[in-house]
Amino acid sequence: MIGPAPGTRIFLACGHTDMRRGMDGLAALVQQSFGADPFVGALWFFRGRRGRLVKCLWHDGQGLCLFAKRLEQGHFPWPVTSTGSVALSAAQASMLLEGIDWRNPQRTWRPSGAAPNSTGQAAQP
Repeated sequence: MIGPAPGTRIFLACGHTDMRRGMDGLAALVQQSFGADPFVGALWFFRGRRGRLVKCLWHDGQGLCLFAKRLEQGHFPWPVTSTGSVALSAAQASMLLEGIDWRNPQRTWRPSGAAPNSTGQAAQP
């Protein structure tokens, strides 16, 4: 299985996490700190202190998976709270992995008026 099924719950572990932890250490963190079961199929995202590395823990039904992404420039936007967890939608998680601020996404292109016709004039309504 390549990706999570539709409707999969996605969580961010707020604050920073020791990125030396592997899948067993992160699974124990999910159980102890958040009181959740890491083996139910939810995705758990963890961020390091500098904010350039994110690890994702996920049980795909066959085994525990650990994915990591390190940004070459910038950092991953993260909630301000230092404890607890935050639930995300699939779209927000996608923006997070692209380094986009998922809390307040901004449209970069807006249409401006009518498109010109073949003569270079704006089309008349």
